Amino acid sequence: MLKKLLVVLVVGFAVYYLLTAPAEAAEAVDRAFSAVIDAFGNVVVFVQELFE
Repeated sequence: MLKKLLVVLVVGFAVYYLLTAPAEAAEAVDRAFSAVIDAFGNVVVFVQELFE
């Protein structure tokens, strides 16, 4: 029940943010995507260093 409420609140906030500030929302998504890509790259480097 609490998890479902949190999901609804997060999605509601995301939709509100997208509708009221689309440029900032796009920038936030871009930064989040870049952070995920950077984290994945760091994990790859870590695994490579383990096996050298």
